[in-house]
Amino acid sequence: MGEVVATIKLMPESPEMDVAKVKEAIKSSIPENTELHSIEEDPIAFGLVALVVMVIVDDAEGGTEQVEENLSKIEDVASIEVVDVRRLM
Repeated sequence: MGEVVATIKLMPESPEMDVAKVKEAIKSSIPENTELHSIEEDPIAFGLVALVVMVIVDDAEGGTEQVEENLSKIEDVASIEVVDVRRLM
């Protein structure tokens, strides 16, 4: 079984979101079988900053479900969306 890299976009509830606090929450909510590759800031508009999280998971059915569930529980995050999944070579 191989691995895939998933890109997940987290949209904040408001521009007043504490980005550093949410980044720490992301790091602590990554499941054991998942590798956090990166967290990048993506300015949207009017001070709103989305966070783009890249994780590496096993290429199995439901591979990102636990990550998505954990990330959706983070305070100050309005929504999450898996925007890309690619197989690692």
